[in-house]
Amino acid sequence: MWHWLRESWRRRREAQALRRHAIPEALWQLTLLRYPFLARRSPTELQELRRLCSLFLAEKEFHGAAGFVVTDEVAVAVAAQACLPVLRLGLDWYSGFVGIVMHADEVLAQREVVDDDGIVHHYEEALAGEAMEGGPLMLTWASIKDEGDIASMDPHEAGVFNVVIHEFAHIIDMRDGFADGVPPMPSSAAREQWLQVLDTEWQAFCEQVEQDLPSPIDAYGSESPEEFFAVASEAFFVAPEALWAAHPGVYQLLSGFFQQDPRP
Repeated sequence: MWHWLRESWRRRREAQALRRHAIPEALWQLTLLRYPFLARRSPTELQELRRLCSLFLAEKEFHGAAGFVVTDEVAVAVAAQACLPVLRLGLDWYSGFVGIVMHADEVLAQREVVDDDGIVHHYEEALAGEAMEGGPLMLTWASIKDEGDIASMDPHEAGVFNVVIHEFAHIIDMRDGFADGVPPMPSSAAREQWLQVLDTEWQAFCEQVEQDLPSPIDAYGSESPEEFFAVASEAFFVAPEALWAAHPGVYQLLSGFFQQDPRP
C-alpha cells in the first residue's frame, strides 16, 4: 500500500514538473541544431532526452554570476548535454547537488601548491568549468555556446572539447565520494575489472601523448585517471566513431557503463 502511494505521488510530481518545465519546440530544435551530436540520436532517444531535460530543469537551480543572465536558451543547452550521459542511468546520478553557477567567460581561480621542499606557490588557473562534490557546479557560457560545432575540426586529429559533458562526468565519477576515474560499480569484481581496463588504456594514452600522436581524447586526459575518464567521455558522446577507431577499448568500457552505443 505504501509503495503504491509513494509511486503514485512520484508520478504526479513528475507530471507536474514536465508540464511546468516543458521545452518549447522552437527552443528544442535550436538546441539540436547547435549541438549536432545530440541531433544524431534516434527519435526515441531524443524524446527521452527531452523528458530528462525538463526534469533536470525542475531539480536544478541556475545562478548567473557577475551579471550574466541565464536565459532559457542557456539552461536548455546545459540540460541537454548534461542529461546525455545519464540517458540510460537516470537523473539520480546527479542528486548530490542542486546549484549550477554560470559565468559569461573563463574564470580565474586562485590556486596554491606545495612543492617537495614545503614551499607554497600561488598561481591563477583559467577555468571553463569546475565540478565539486556536493556542488555547486560552475560552467562558462563562452565555452558552451559553440562547442557542438566540430565541423571545423577532425576529431581523429584533435581532442574533442565539451565542458558540460566533462564536468558532469566528474559528477558521475564522484558519486561514490572519490574523484578517481572509477564511477560507482555494482560489485568489487566489477570495480577491479574497470580499474584493470582503465589503467591499461590510460597508460597507453599517456604514451601517445608523450609521442605527440593525434587522438580524439584531449591530451589533458594524461593528467590523471579521473581526467582521462572525463575527457574520454567527451569524445564518447561527441565523436563516437573517432573514439571507436582510435581507442576501441576505451569505447567499449564507456559503452558498457553508460549503456549506450552512440555510433550511427
